[in-house]
Amino acid sequence: MDTLIINSHPDFNNSHSFSHRIQSLFCEKFAQAFPQSKLTVLNLYDTLIPEISKEGLLTIWQKLGAGESLTAAEDQMAEQSKALLEQFKAHKRQVFVSPMHNFNVTARAKSYIDNILIAGETFKYTEDGSVGLMSDDYRVVLLEASGSVYSDNGRYTPYEFPAMYLRAIYEEFMGFASFQIVRAEGTSILDPQHVLDKASKDLDAVFATFYQ
Repeated sequence: MDTLIINSHPDFNNSHSFSHRIQSLFCEKFAQAFPQSKLTVLNLYDTLIPEISKEGLLTIWQKLGAGESLTAAEDQMAEQSKALLEQFKAHKRQVFVSPMHNFNVTARAKSYIDNILIAGETFKYTEDGSVGLMSDDYRVVLLEASGSVYSDNGRYTPYEFPAMYLRAIYEEFMGFASFQIVRAEGTSILDPQHVLDKASKDLDAVFATFYQ
């Protein structure tokens, strides 16, 4: 099945980062399970991701809503935003790779979400509230790397904002059928091999149901 990996790490080619390591673990499992298939990898920090700014999406959306013409630069940006949305919708299995920076997703990750959380495309407004339009068995796995531990109901658990934010976006707003998390956590305080072994074990459990 077509699978899109969305890597939101600024240093996405750094083989020493835990984000890179858990992505590699997923890629290895995918290659073993689907030797004839290929993964699509989108590195957000190696791709033009239009931002909500006066010079970007804000003005583009305002002009399109008013039926006004775009400049050449604006038109190029609008086409890139459209391409990101089309790529997103074309993959029913998605893997979101995210380091935790200051308790949240990276800036580029937020900008990417701004290009795919589009009314009339991935969700719609109704009198009873918003309804997700990505309900045809779309599934996503978050591969999250963090320096501290967040899954132990301890001090930092309430501040695992990347998982909270992305779960809300994917499940609650866009209607994905499944949102699962594999954590490489405690990278600053635990033995690295222990962190990776646990992440690999958790990934085995998630992978078993991800492609059902």
